[in-house]
Amino acid sequence: MEQPKNNFKIVSNKKTRMILPNAITLIGVCIGLTSIKFAIDGKFAIAIIAILFAGLMDALDGRIARLIKGTSKMGKELDSLGDVISFGVAPALIMYFWNLQYLDKLGWFVCLTYVVCVALRLARFNVNSDEEPSWKDNFFEGMPSPAGGIIVLMPLIFSFSGFGSSFIKINYDIVVPLFFIVVSILLISTIPTYSFKKIVIPRSLTKFLLFGIVLFFGALLVYTFKILAVTCLIYICLIPISYFHYKKIKKEKNISSDKDEELEDIL
Repeated sequence: MEQPKNNFKIVSNKKTRMILPNAITLIGVCIGLTSIKFAIDGKFAIAIIAILFAGLMDALDGRIARLIKGTSKMGKELDSLGDVISFGVAPALIMYFWNLQYLDKLGWFVCLTYVVCVALRLARFNVNSDEEPSWKDNFFEGMPSPAGGIIVLMPLIFSFSGFGSSFIKINYDIVVPLFFIVVSILLISTIPTYSFKKIVIPRSLTKFLLFGIVLFFGALLVYTFKILAVTCLIYICLIPISYFHYKKIKKEKNISSDKDEELEDIL
């Protein structure tokens, strides 16, 4: 008598496959909201870590949805609404309770400006994501909201890292509002930034990549805020590099397309 084979298959019902990625998105929303509670209680270090976990959930939900073929319009809209909360409202309120509340009306104004820019950036992303896939998928148009939500916390991260007391004295009453304004502009700008979605790693370099990831997260556990501060600085430095890289590729693509058109005319 033959034993039945155990074949693992993806669930055929798409509505069932949508549950997991949407649940991860909602978990991220809950973590983002909880970070506000930590900020209200004055636990700003834990609030930053909560935003990082919300970012991790945001990175996972879309990838898992594509992996199990559970993408949907509802998931797309839910993800954007979650991003507004986790990377718009939450970071703004964390920084408000930490520093901006002492600036009175100006502090609240820059918070509102930042959250509005996050909402506008996500609305534009939803519209542009319906376009045909191309080489431009390697770049975001403007700073992505998860990156903006962490970068806008950089003054707070810097204060916990100890770099400020070791090297330079920072006037956070000036730096924090300026950071909010700059990040808000980058969110709604058209400056291309790396998306890191379609990075191809040669198989020979895979072990070095895995070692680097382990090393990074190990250092992050031990020197949490120092590594975060350095990572944020590196990301900011990558913005002009991504801009010139985008322009270079665009120029090459335009040249190649012009040559193709000339060839078609001759033929």
